Amino acid sequence: MGGPKALLPVHGTTFLGHLCRLFAVSELDATIAVLGASAERVRAEGEIPPGVRVVVNERWREGMLTSIWRGLDEAETSGAGAVLVHPVDNPLVSPATVAAVIGAVRSGAAIAVAAHAGRRGHPVAFARATWPALRAASPATGARQVLLDDPGRVVHVETGPDCLLDFDLPADLPPQR
Repeated sequence: MGGPKALLPVHGTTFLGHLCRLFAVSELDATIAVLGASAERVRAEGEIPPGVRVVVNERWREGMLTSIWRGLDEAETSGAGAVLVHPVDNPLVSPATVAAVIGAVRSGAAIAVAAHAGRRGHPVAFARATWPALRAASPATGARQVLLDDPGRVVHVETGPDCLLDFDLPADLPPQR
């Protein structure tokens, strides 16, 4: 992409800023942004709103799962009962999708994952009981392995196609308004 995805523009802000604002108005107790590569630049330019806790994953080169682990560290410190995991390269997820996944885990799902037309997307919520499995997962296979290892604990929450929209190439970027 030529730079950090977190800083790409969307809806008059950055991918990261947009997602932080979305999560701030969702039914979450707290928002934690885990920064990796170019953390100081992203912190300075990411348009992160006040109230968002920012932590840095120094192990980001080892894979996305290490960022989840870093977020779990922060969630455990604050006594959270669940975490909502969402990658920065899916900034167009709808508030309804986020609410549906949060609702599923609050209703007792151990793992709730947004899905559309039989495909898993984001966000994914993990209740505290699943955190040991996340911590035991291999960075090579990531959190996906936790879903595959115990499918009986996974609730697929049918949502719109927004849960599948990630942006990995410049040609994929959403049009600016």
